[in-house]
Amino acid sequence: MLIVAGTLYVDPGGRDAYLASCMEVIRAARSAPGCVDFAVSPDLVEPARINVYERWESEEQLLAFRGAGPSGEQAAAIRGAEVHRFVIASVEAP
Repeated sequence: MLIVAGTLYVDPGGRDAYLASCMEVIRAARSAPGCVDFAVSPDLVEPARINVYERWESEEQLLAFRGAGPSGEQAAAIRGAEVHRFVIASVEAP
């Protein structure tokens, strides 16, 4: 199990447009083999911050979906990012 999580930073005035541009990617990810969850959402406190959360069954499935990464327009809109991949050895109820 893999989790990809972190934050992206965009121009606060362009955040809504950036999130709207992610809709098709979110839909595609959620229907991709091995995707357990995929979310990109606005932060409620910081107007430039976008929270990213993905959960995948395997690295192979993640890489098969990811391909070349974000589109050129999306990549150009990102002012900063701190996103990490976490390899999970086990999952338990809280």
